[in-house]
Amino acid sequence: MMLAPIGENLGESFAFMDWKRLSLDFFGVQAEIATADHDCVELLSGNFSFFQTNEKTPILKYGVTRSKQGLKIARSTGRALQATDDGDFLFQVEKEITIEIQKHRSDLYFLHAAALDYKGLGLILVASSGGGKSTTAWALCHHGFRYLSDELAPIDLHSLEIHPYAHALSLKRAPTSPYLLPDATLRTCRTLHVPVCALPGECSNSATRLAAVFFISYRPGPEPPNAVPISRAEAATRLFVNALNPLAHPGYGLDGVMEIVARCSSFDLVTNDLAQTCAVVKKTMEHLRKPSR
Repeated sequence: MMLAPIGENLGESFAFMDWKRLSLDFFGVQAEIATADHDCVELLSGNFSFFQTNEKTPILKYGVTRSKQGLKIARSTGRALQATDDGDFLFQVEKEITIEIQKHRSDLYFLHAAALDYKGLGLILVASSGGGKSTTAWALCHHGFRYLSDELAPIDLHSLEIHPYAHALSLKRAPTSPYLLPDATLRTCRTLHVPVCALPGECSNSATRLAAVFFISYRPGPEPPNAVPISRAEAATRLFVNALNPLAHPGYGLDGVMEIVARCSSFDLVTNDLAQTCAVVKKTMEHLRKPSR
């Protein structure tokens, strides 16, 4: 079936096209993505299954069409985006949505970090892009940790709770045994995505109070992984670099990171062997669970 080109005005296009509509809810910010492309529907449904809702009052609207040039993403927030392939498409949709969420939920402090829950205590993993956040989060899910996110940690500074942003866990390369990927993994030409339904552990659907921040430092060599406590000053400096919406908060965002590090423990997590790294994180979290004397 030939698809009519989608225009900049989404209202005109959506009125006469019988497309599949995916309704999503991100912390109260509702979005709708419409497309007649079956591959896009499968990719979006698998990636955003955690956020799907029956509510039909979207603030954000998107329409996707395919052409010889790739995938065109029309949006209610501005001019259309153009993606060259499925990997680029998913990246651009994710980027667009996370930016818009931050605009509508400026009350939350957004960090570029993976987030998990361990027996009621929240932790975030902080590293530069490609530094091992997602791979470490994937491995921890095999050891009793519940998945919240692998890259976006929205924190309520009053309660210090992390809200789950549980899109499909994204990896750039397949991990080795014993952390092999499931058959349900979504594969683009650039990335691998594990839907929340295929994660080895449970996915948390509620906010979790933050107890620990781990700054990942990969150091190959004979020394085993370890978690070394760091000062609040060092933690605040390293955390601020990973703040996504600091200007939405007092003190240019500095007050926010100081509030976070003052109310939880911070560690430099030296990693190499993945299984041993998980053991170190688990031991550290178990120690934090013990009541102080």
